[in-house]
Amino acid sequence: MIHTWVTWVCSPLFVWSWIALAVVALVVLTRISAPYGRHGRGGWGPPVPARWAWFGMEIVTLVGFGLCFWASESTPWPCTLFFGLYAGHYGYRACIYPWLNPPGAAPVPFSIAGMAALFNLLNSTILGGWLFLLGPPLEIPTPRLVVGVFLFVMGFFIHVRSDAILRSLRRDLGPGYHIPSGFMYRWVSCPNYLGEIMQWFGFALAVHALPVWSFVAWTIANLLPRAMRHHQWYRERFDDYPAGRKAILPGLL
Repeated sequence: MIHTWVTWVCSPLFVWSWIALAVVALVVLTRISAPYGRHGRGGWGPPVPARWAWFGMEIVTLVGFGLCFWASESTPWPCTLFFGLYAGHYGYRACIYPWLNPPGAAPVPFSIAGMAALFNLLNSTILGGWLFLLGPPLEIPTPRLVVGVFLFVMGFFIHVRSDAILRSLRRDLGPGYHIPSGFMYRWVSCPNYLGEIMQWFGFALAVHALPVWSFVAWTIANLLPRAMRHHQWYRERFDDYPAGRKAILPGLL
């Protein structure tokens, strides 16, 4: 049964449709902001405590990806490497990140958490299905693999380090929002999002398959508008916000 489902969601027709939907989402999210975190404004269903919302949204990624890995007949070392990279990221996002955040973090509307969980389950099945069940044998080692894994590791470091700086602001300066500084915050408002985009761009570069590139499209569609909203919010809230800081790309955007 899992092979039938994976064959369908990894088909070129479905994947191209999935990418087209990401483009639509990018356009929509440049006009409205998902109502959670600092942009929360009520509605969209009952609130879910932030820790449990993030845990539920992210842990399902390991279900879809893990089931495909488990169903594969063989796991050559490249597949094991990609499984480790993916599981490491989402292990952090589901099992570490939520519980490091303060208990009083803004809740997430149930509808947002539910839609994110469904997306993550489908997306993880597309990636895992191609890597472990349907995709051709990977030709490695290659320079593309080395560069891709390097970008993934660097992106993960930027992502985790940026998260830690944001947490330290509340610990050192008290509850509420403050202007982050240091590290990549010298240049951009959302280096955590930049790091995550780097991760999945590197992952896709290493694998170099359309189903994996579709996740890059969705990552940009979700995080780029969010970064622009965060940047605008900082500028409106803080009169002394650094004038030269960009939203997500140093010196550019």
